Amino acid sequence: MNIDIALFFDKMPEMLTVYLLFEKTILQKYPGVKKKVQKTQISFSNKHGFLYVSLPYRKVKARPEYYMNISFGLPFPIYSPRIAEVVEPYPNRWTHHVIVQIIDDINDELLDWIDQSFRFSLEK
Repeated sequence: MNIDIALFFDKMPEMLTVYLLFEKTILQKYPGVKKKVQKTQISFSNKHGFLYVSLPYRKVKARPEYYMNISFGLPFPIYSPRIAEVVEPYPNRWTHHVIVQIIDDINDELLDWIDQSFRFSLEK
């Protein structure tokens, strides 16, 4: 783990272990993917960004105390109880936000959506 990751999770260290497992899963599944740690998000990209991790910057009613947002883009909306929010920032580009709180949240369903986003980003 590098210092940038440690600093990113400084305000919510409870999520660091979950993130590290998530990152390991993504980097093993997609060799050569680039990771960029910024102040408010960690992005993963191939040709284009396809996956983003962020922490809540304020408390949101009815959400857990500790969690991270996993965001990804697709050319269509997915409506599922797991999707916390879906928006269409551009025509036919839907951004999905999933709350990940525990390691078990990183499951086949989430990884399938991320895989679709990975392939969609290659087609842009």
